[in-house]
Amino acid sequence: MGRVHTALVVCVLLVAAATPAAAAPTDASTAAPDAPAVGGVDAEANATQDNGTTVTILSYNDIQTAIAQNGTMPRLATLVEQRRAAHDNPTVLFGAGDEVSPHSLSPISQWRTPVDVLNELDPDAEGIGNHDLDFGFDAVENFSAASEFPWLLANVVDSETGEHVPGTEPYTVVEKDGVRVGVMGLVDEKIKSKTAVDFAEQGYELQNYSEVGSEYATQLKEEENADVVVALGHFGVPVAEQFANSTENVDAVLVGDDEIEYPPQATDGVVISEAAGRAAFLGELNLTVQGGEVTDWNGRLIPTTENVTKDENVSEVIETARGEQLSQVAGQTDVQLDARFSSNYHDETNFGNLITDAFRWKSGADVAITNAGGIRSDAQYGPGNLTAGDVFSVLPFNNHLVTVELTGAQLEQVLQSQVVTAESDTGQQYDAEAQLQVSGVTYEWLGHERTDDQIRSTYVNGEPLDPEATYTVTVNSYMAGWDGSPLSNATRTNVDYTMYGEVVYNYVESQGSVSPEGEDRIRRIDYETDAGSVELDGEGDVSVSFDTPTADNATTVEADSLYALNSRNERVNATDASVEDGTVTATFADADLRTLAESGDVEVYGHYSIEGNERPYFDSSVLNAEVDANVAQQTTATATATATTEAAATTAATTASDETGGTSPGFGAGAALLAVLAAALLATRRH
Repeated sequence: MGRVHTALVVCVLLVAAATPAAAAPTDASTAAPDAPAVGGVDAEANATQDNGTTVTILSYNDIQTAIAQNGTMPRLATLVEQRRAAHDNPTVLFGAGDEVSPHSLSPISQWRTPVDVLNELDPDAEGIGNHDLDFGFDAVENFSAASEFPWLLANVVDSETGEHVPGTEPYTVVEKDGVRVGVMGLVDEKIKSKTAVDFAEQGYELQNYSEVGSEYATQLKEEENADVVVALGHFGVPVAEQFANSTENVDAVLVGDDEIEYPPQATDGVVISEAAGRAAFLGELNLTVQGGEVTDWNGRLIPTTENVTKDENVSEVIETARGEQLSQVAGQTDVQLDARFSSNYHDETNFGNLITDAFRWKSGADVAITNAGGIRSDAQYGPGNLTAGDVFSVLPFNNHLVTVELTGAQLEQVLQSQVVTAESDTGQQYDAEAQLQVSGVTYEWLGHERTDDQIRSTYVNGEPLDPEATYTVTVNSYMAGWDGSPLSNATRTNVDYTMYGEVVYNYVESQGSVSPEGEDRIRRIDYETDAGSVELDGEGDVSVSFDTPTADNATTVEADSLYALNSRNERVNATDASVEDGTVTATFADADLRTLAESGDVEVYGHYSIEGNERPYFDSSVLNAEVDANVAQQTTATATATATTEAAATTAATTASDETGGTSPGFGAGAALLAVLAAALLATRRH
């Protein structure tokens, strides 16, 4: 009897511990002044000390999508007024950047609504962030002119003249009740890769933030007689800590960019704080000043909970701007759509699939790719109506579609360029990351460092990728300009200036209702091993087995979460699973597995619970065991039986896996306890 030789790959997913919960935030109702503070003193936050004057600095950062939503932003405005009223000492308000973009009104009014809202808050100064450049350098002068406060950016200058960006100042001095607070705006090198503007092409030079910051800090102290020097650093907490260790005369760094909840903490005598993002917190820092020096401090982050009433003026500005346009319904979603950052950075999501499917629907390309950072709002939508406001909150940039030609090798290079491994020291926000969403292509990526490629098993529309073939690939215009990427120099076959949010809106409208699911387009692999071979003749059941390492702690495995998937993303579920004497065994109906194997390589996945995994975002680790599958030629009798199983496999394929937790598609209801295997695979994660 003739045989067809096919590779069968067995993958086992380990469900890791859930993301560690953040500490319970302090309630920020009218009782907010009693919330605990951290710092060098226990004095009342609004007191003027006998041995000095207390200066209060209120702050926010990365408001972005919240500035066009009648939610946390009006509550933040209320908190600002409450805290101003609570202090009888000098009080200032600063923003640390990314305030005018992105948001759902960007495609309609660009920066105008954010500036109107910020004028209601009446800040003393705003720092420039990368997203404040989303509309280009020329727009900065326009929104600065419309603002009732200064915009600060010290270390970006004209390459020829050394002048600062029109509409910005390097620093300003705010004087309140005889106390002088000097404040400057700084960014780091990351800004050049986080905005669509080309600095060199526009004639601007990015200077070293540490050197420039130190120079202006000295100038503020010695020439401007500032009692307090503050840097609005749109470069994240780690860079802020480096800056604190390398500079003098800076008393505090108010941080933006990485959008983390970072209550005030001192690094080398410099107080650093970041108020998460999207108006979730108001930062409050109290500095005791004596003789032109800061001698003590305390501070906290105050959450904008629902107990805080909304500022009526800010709500009215937002609602008037939103009007009827954003309330228009594109269609219905039958499932909850996931636009959370942690989901889209580390794994395939159903919203990512919807977006990239819409790109291909518009362009007709072989493949569509979008970057995780282009999917905003950090929220979930549905089931129910999907409105224009929802779509433009998720896709708020003025990006359009660009279709290019890439070889298969170049396509894999683009996919691989975005992989961030668990061991990486840079670029990592959500543990190991794939950082892309795709349509028309499926692939596996390795979540740990290795000497060979991080990408493998790449298929384009169900066929193995040909490194020398040419494929059409649609991306957003931001990605099309990535420095050093094959995309930037690729032949462009079409440029569609329809904004990417509008493309998705039109796609949903054309469908009427959508129900995208995870389809294992992007599959992570953490550990690999061997599993021998199996014979597939289409009769009865067949089992695949492999050795497992050992470890100490474990919980359960859901037997009905095990499933087999082929290169066309067709799938069948395992009928049984067991572990005994260090061997895991997954059982399938032979005919079902045979049907999958005839279409190409097959992978078997399963989800296992473990304890003690310190990953901040992943719920699972993946074991990959290669199995040789010998597929026997069918007789006439077995051909009929196999045809029946094909329908079952196709039906099963509609339920996809999402690797993000027990409620995700493909996990199943839970069954046998496989403690030994689950614990063992935790050990592999710590390799």
